[in-house]
Amino acid sequence: MTAAEAPAAGTPRDPETADVVVIGAGPTGLLLAGDLAAAGLHVILLERRARTAANLTRAFAVHARTLELLDARGLADELVSTGRRIDRVRPFGGIALSLQRLRSRYPFVLITPQYETEKLLERRALSTGAVIRYDREVIGLHQDLRQRGEPGTVAVDFRAPDGIHRIHARHAVGTDGVRSTVRQALGLPFPGQAVIRSMILADVRLTHPPEDLLAVNGTADAFAFLVPFGDGWYRAIAWHRDSHAAEGDPADLEELRAIATTALGTDHGMHDPRWISRLRSDERQVPSYRVGRVFLAGDAAHVHSPAGGLGMNTGLQDAANPSWKLAAALHGQSPDPEALLDSYHRERHPVGRLVLRTSGALVRVVMAAGPLRRAARNLGASLLGRIGPAQDRALATVSGLGISYPPPPGTRRPAGRRAPDIALAGGQRLYEALRAGGFVLITPPGAATPPAAPLTHAHWRDGTRTACALVRPDGYLAWSAPTATDAELTAAVGAWLLPRRPPPGGPAQNA
Repeated sequence: MTAAEAPAAGTPRDPETADVVVIGAGPTGLLLAGDLAAAGLHVILLERRARTAANLTRAFAVHARTLELLDARGLADELVSTGRRIDRVRPFGGIALSLQRLRSRYPFVLITPQYETEKLLERRALSTGAVIRYDREVIGLHQDLRQRGEPGTVAVDFRAPDGIHRIHARHAVGTDGVRSTVRQALGLPFPGQAVIRSMILADVRLTHPPEDLLAVNGTADAFAFLVPFGDGWYRAIAWHRDSHAAEGDPADLEELRAIATTALGTDHGMHDPRWISRLRSDERQVPSYRVGRVFLAGDAAHVHSPAGGLGMNTGLQDAANPSWKLAAALHGQSPDPEALLDSYHRERHPVGRLVLRTSGALVRVVMAAGPLRRAARNLGASLLGRIGPAQDRALATVSGLGISYPPPPGTRRPAGRRAPDIALAGGQRLYEALRAGGFVLITPPGAATPPAAPLTHAHWRDGTRTACALVRPDGYLAWSAPTATDAELTAAVGAWLLPRRPPPGGPAQNA
């Protein structure tokens, strides 16, 4: 037996049951659990940390696409109120790049501590009925794909203060970070390499704040980055080429100030750090995001450098993809549930690979050694500020707005692309309509709603438009056509959705 097959000793005879068990209560796991519970599923979220233990707030940037997904859950505007908007960046002293070029309701990067994002997502998960259990360390996982002709289950064993327990679920999702117990239990490799072996992160106050909201620069020997949260605290990231300290070795304010002075010419009067830590930055990606009835998302599936602030954003966008697919499969609302669940890996694995390449390129630019390489870097930053299409491509990639998926079988572009926040009849926006948690069908007035389809039927605000579009719950286009008859609409919807069925009384039995 492999670790993924062998049950842990000492588990109870009458284990608990759930539709889905999620392991890891960071932002990725919290968003996923909230989505699943909102869809009427019984979901249990297990977290190793105690309820009162603070989560290290490494993430701080929330990009436009992530804000759109939070908008579809009614959370974006509240999160925006907690932080500071960055609407332009000036890399390596080059011409400022305006994020106002982004075609989104959120043309900026939001700077806010990770705990603010987690606080909103935890509140939503609890309000939708998710069960969150802290101080629960997962120690084993195994799955039976089929049992006596019935669909299989996943057994998750965990240690609680009162002993070892087990949960049986139809599916499990590991969102438990870079050292994922779930990934290890599945026996999956995590190939890659260390990129930066000693980087310092801290939240500090500054006596002399920089003129630009975002201060960043790299020299032959060092790199430093400062960005404000908007409440007097600044996130500092610093690296020195000659540092040989290992992850976990203590870091102090004096070392941080020295590196900042080397890279920026000043330490801006750093003082009173509320936390300071040293970490190693790796580039790694698991080869498969799905193994049987178990899925991986966030840092459990991919990890990369902090360059670009892409980590938490990619994890949240991961979570928005399988959540509606699991709900559709477990509620019996998909014509082909296994193909739908398989599409999670097919869509998100290439995105993870792109993020590794993007963040890797950024960190290598930052760490450029030698005068010729640094001169080329600075020239590139200057040219980027002058070439509009190049700016647009770069900003679309980093913001997530340019992420798209392959067109589903039988469709063509724009299917698979992100749906913009379209104005709908009645003064509503598309991302407001997506708050119902299902598909949104947009047609001209007068088109019939496909019978018994579990979706929201909306109309264009512009009454002259004849096009029709079907938008997935995660805000990507499933299908579109210049015009469509009622029969064609029914066929397009039927390719994705079966008629609505009542919510399961317990763990679903149809997927």
